[in-house]
Amino acid sequence: MKYWLMKSEPSDVSIDYLSQLPKQTIEWYGVRNYQARNFMRDLMNDGDLAIFWHSSCREPGVYGIVKVEGAVHPDSYQFDPGSKYYDASSTTTNPRWWCVDVKLVKKTKYISITELRKYQELSEMQVLKKGNRLSITPVTKTEWEFISNLLQN
Repeated sequence: MKYWLMKSEPSDVSIDYLSQLPKQTIEWYGVRNYQARNFMRDLMNDGDLAIFWHSSCREPGVYGIVKVEGAVHPDSYQFDPGSKYYDASSTTTNPRWWCVDVKLVKKTKYISITELRKYQELSEMQVLKKGNRLSITPVTKTEWEFISNLLQN
């Protein structure tokens, strides 16, 4: 099993929105960065766990835990001309953008980016580094366990 951090703007998909969906599952659509896409396409597997992170908001940070459900598949929004994620150069026979579905494991207490930066144990965590803009980043087992402990307290 691998661990991840997946960012979403709450104005697009919030933890509360995900928790209200009938199966609490959603396609992790709209990733338009090649490195983040490659993490999903090449490295994510069914059952992997991820930190659900709200970004581009007043209070960025940890809001929940999600689990990868099923296999990687083409991002359906790339084919929809009405979507802001539409990609005219992508075709169903040669898709450019891939994604996974995620299922809510649990909403957690909020942990701010400011709080996480206080811990030396998380000093190498990708999301805490200056200039990090990737919407999906790997999380080490040590980082995962440390944050899981913070969520217990």
